[in-house]
Amino acid sequence: MAIGVKVAKGSSQKARARRHFRVRKKIAGTTARPRLVVSRSARHLFVQIVDDSIGQTIVSASTMEEALRKDSQNDKSAKARIVGKSIADRAKEKGITTVVFDRGGNKYHGRVAALADAARESGLDF
Repeated sequence: MAIGVKVAKGSSQKARARRHFRVRKKIAGTTARPRLVVSRSARHLFVQIVDDSIGQTIVSASTMEEALRKDSQNDKSAKARIVGKSIADRAKEKGITTVVFDRGGNKYHGRVAALADAARESGLDF
């Protein structure tokens, strides 16, 4: 394992940790182009736009927000699309149009892909 990578228990966790390390050594958010970070749990999805030059979160959205927690009819991919649209709208309010996408070691599939597609459709460029 490379330095700075947490050693996870299962083989899928190790693979995700390796992918995350590989992605993070190549990309970093700047003031001109901040980093769109996706964090995923079994039930929820968390998204932040981070400026790594000052180490500050500019905008965030998640499925933990009250409107999405009450809505139990949508599946997880549908909620990911809603979060993608809301992060793009909040970013536009702050004047952010282009970002660098950091999938956090997760495969670009399912909820992560749905979130990214919705953010792109809402005007975020990456």
